[in-house]
Amino acid sequence: MIKIKTREEIELMRESALIVSKTLGVLAKEIKPGITTLQLDKIAEEHIRDHGAEPGFLGLYDFPNTLCMSPNSQVVHGIPNNEPLVEGDIISIDCGALKNGFYGDHAYTFAVGEISNDTKKLLQVTKESLYVGIREFKANNRVGDVGFAIQKYCEAHGYGVVRELVGHGLGKKMHEAPEMPNYGRRGRGKKFIEGMVVAIEPMINMGTQRIKQHRDGWTITTLDNLPSAHFEHNVALVDGKPELLSTFAYIYEALGITSDEENEFRQKSLAI
Repeated sequence: MIKIKTREEIELMRESALIVSKTLGVLAKEIKPGITTLQLDKIAEEHIRDHGAEPGFLGLYDFPNTLCMSPNSQVVHGIPNNEPLVEGDIISIDCGALKNGFYGDHAYTFAVGEISNDTKKLLQVTKESLYVGIREFKANNRVGDVGFAIQKYCEAHGYGVVRELVGHGLGKKMHEAPEMPNYGRRGRGKKFIEGMVVAIEPMINMGTQRIKQHRDGWTITTLDNLPSAHFEHNVALVDGKPELLSTFAYIYEALGITSDEENEFRQKSLAI
């Protein structure tokens, strides 16, 4: 059952989402060769708690950490460890926060130092596909419209679109209806309703779409061990249009990047 949010609840969710956004911005300053994912996990937990929230992933379904940290061929759900990141790695960081009874949950894939041109293109196309999908989250469209748009965009670049892992509704629970696949057919699936809030999150592989789960019960990698990218935003349907609750602006501020990619999805400017 899809749970519709009031305008007041959407603003509470925005607060939770922005805590995640700011956490990712803090981490962006720390990501460099030599740092470990466990060190980054500790920084994130402290930052979330310092802002009056609880880590959304810690203990959820018995997950042991604050962040899902997935380098290189890991798609999602990687567990932080003591292995240092090295030049040329990429690292997907998925973060959640719980405040005022509502979750924020989004992800960004970072470059560690200089990365190959092929990997840069994977990250670029995956992030672009996120906004391609968000544009389809509007009144009278359906779940399949978002998935179709993401799938078409990524497959046109020769990439594999993961089938087993999907986006989702978001609210008082981390995972609510509807599921939001990154593939699909136009006009199929649940119709979007005013007040819906979803997490749209393309998980795109450089090679095959096929994946495998590891014995730890969490880590997912590509079957061919080629890199995978993951970007995620929280989006509300407001006045029939997609309204971003999360932002990558804090990441871009930390990295010295100028971008207007989010402007079309904001009814008012975001104060940084």
